[in-house]
Formats: sequence, C-alpha cells, structure tokens
Amino acid sequence: MHTATRIAIAALPKIRELAPQAELAMYGLYAPMNAALLHELGVASLIGGEYEPELVALAERLRDGEHPSHNHVSVPLAKVEFLTPDRSDLPRLTRYAHLILPDGGNKVVGFTETTRGCKHLCRHCPVVPVYQGKFRPVQMDVVLADIEQQVVAGAEHISFGDPDFFNGPTHALRILDAMHQRFPNLSFDATIKIQHLLDHADLLPTLRDTGCLFITSAVEAVDDAILEHLDKHHTRADFERALRLCREHSIFLAPTFVPFTPWTTLDGYLDLLRELLRLKLVQAVPPVQLAIRLLVPQGSYLLNLAGFAERLQPFDQTLLGYPWQHADPRVDALQQQIMTTVMQQEDAPRGVVFKAIWQLAHDAAGLPAPTLEHADFGETIARLSEPWYCCAEPTDQQLQSF
Repeated sequence: MHTATRIAIAALPKIRELAPQAELAMYGLYAPMNAALLHELGVASLIGGEYEPELVALAERLRDGEHPSHNHVSVPLAKVEFLTPDRSDLPRLTRYAHLILPDGGNKVVGFTETTRGCKHLCRHCPVVPVYQGKFRPVQMDVVLADIEQQVVAGAEHISFGDPDFFNGPTHALRILDAMHQRFPNLSFDATIKIQHLLDHADLLPTLRDTGCLFITSAVEAVDDAILEHLDKHHTRADFERALRLCREHSIFLAPTFVPFTPWTTLDGYLDLLRELLRLKLVQAVPPVQLAIRLLVPQGSYLLNLAGFAERLQPFDQTLLGYPWQHADPRVDALQQQIMTTVMQQEDAPRGVVFKAIWQLAHDAAGLPAPTLEHADFGETIARLSEPWYCCAEPTDQQLQSF
C-alpha cells in the first residue's frame, strides 16, 4: 500500500516520458489519502474503496474518446458483484513469496481475499480512513473459483489477505469448509485480530481442521497504554490468552509489532524483548518486526488523538507521512541501529539477530545484557519467505529492490 505508492510516485516521470498523452489514474487505499500530492504530480483520477466499477467506467469513457474531469477523487463503498480475477497474464506463482515449513520444506503460495475493508477503527491502520469501519464480503463462489485456478496453477497453500479474516466469521468458515472439501491437502494462513481470536475461540478447532498453519495478528505492543493510544481493543493479557488458545489448538501465532512509537521508552522496548523470551516467541517474530517505526500517513486517525499532532513535523511528500522525533533521542538512535542490524543480517537465523538486538537495546539503556546462552527461543513456525507488515515506513531495501 504505502510502499507501492512511493514506488509509483518515483515511476511517474518515466511513465510520462513513455506515454506523454496517457490519462493517469491510481486506485487503492493510498490514492484518495494523498489526493493533493498525486494531482499535483499529474494523476487525474484517484479511486479508493471498492474501486472496480469506477475503474472500468473510466476505461470505457477513455475508450469512447471522452475526457474525464481532472482532479477526480472517489471513494465508493457500495457492495460490488466481483468477477473471478483473471490471473492468466501474471507471473508464475513460484515467482512470488513461498511458504517455509518448520522442517525447511517449501510450499507454493496463492493469495486471495474473502472480505475487504474492516469493521474496526485502529487509529494507525491505513484501511480505516477509507473504509471507516465498514467491510465488504467477496462472493463465496468467486473466492472458491479464484482458489481453484491457483491450485491448478500449482498453489499448495493459500494466504488470505483480508485485513481481518474474522470480520465475517460465518462467511469465512463457509469458504474454508468448501475449500477443504475440494482441496483437503491445501493449507492456509490468515490475519485475525487478537480481540477476534478471543471472541471466536470456539472456531479455532475448525481453522486447525481445515488446514490453518498459522495466524498473523497485529499485536503491535505489550504496553497497555500504547495499545490504548492505537485503539487496538486488546491488552497485554489478552495477547497472552490468544497465544495460549492458538497453541492449545496446534496453530502457530505470528504476532506483528510497531515497537517504535512516540510513546515507546527504552525500558518499554526491553520489556517487549523480555516478553518475547518469556512467551518463547523469538522464532515466531521476524527481526524486522522489532525495528519498525510508526508511520503516520495522510488521513490517519492518529491525527484525531488529543495532543498527537503537536508531536509531528509538517507532512513529508517523500516519506508520504508526517515525520516525528522521539522526545528521547536515544530511542530514535536505537531504532536506526536495530534497522541497520536487521538489514545487514537479513539471512541470519532469527535467534542470532535477536541476540544482537538484545545487546543493542541494553547498551542504549546503559544496562548489562543478561546472557541468552541457554535461552529458549521457542518453536520454529511456518512462515512466508517475505515478512508481513504494514503501518510502518518501508525499509530502504524494499524501495531499492524496485
């Protein structure tokens, strides 16, 4: 989302050079959120939300020789009757991220969504300014047809990309039941909110029995005050309860974090590291998750938080967000050190990188680092070869890869 927008902006001059008469349009979450900047850069039409009908209508008008009005912004949220995606011209599935199993084996991964949008209002989430607490289901037959065509193309595992798979739990379970009946050996993963894991704990056996290998959940923090600022509707204790439930049902939980925020302290960061050790989650957390810095994009609901805007610098068009500096410069310095370490040790085992982060964090706090020689980093879990995260500034490596 955010990363794609920054890449698109960098590509605009070349696009203009190759097609100077082309009508430029952008769609997706970050299109309407950055309307002023994108219009300034020559993008005529910006569509967010359920964009497909308007995008098709725009293409038809251009085909018929009409010239749509410039500086057009639209965020339609009406229910769409979706078509099965045509993936015939896309690269082979083996060109995308793959699944790495605990024993080192790999699976080819497909991707689909059962819903779009989200009914929750987490303040830092980029879905919220567009969908504003609404979500829209994708028809069951369309989802199943999309899964089937990807299985035919070689998919052995499906990654459900819904912002939250349990926004519509009945809809999700109907799809899982049908998918499992058709493809009993197909595994899957999904993203589910901690609150939903607790509210729908009775559904975890069904997830396990239909092939769920792991659940990604945006835990974000173990500091209850920070969780309140982000309006996550869960607590540190809730996180531990959800983890215990997943383990009881033999489903891996892959928590994600936004550890560096304006409210983070050095003691709080050390507390997060200690909690990952105590819960035996080091192997379940990609090291980049421990380096992520809170992103404040245009339209973020964080801007509605009393006193928060005063912490921010003016909007940065290059960053596509509002820069902020921590009141304690040691926290910003630590984040930069950890991000550098994570990028330099991208291929190192997670435990090795965690030890380096552990040392850096204790050094920053002026404390001796307890030995991790006999620490239990937990079970190796199934994971995608490309780390999942959002609500964060992209790494330099991500941007340079394009």
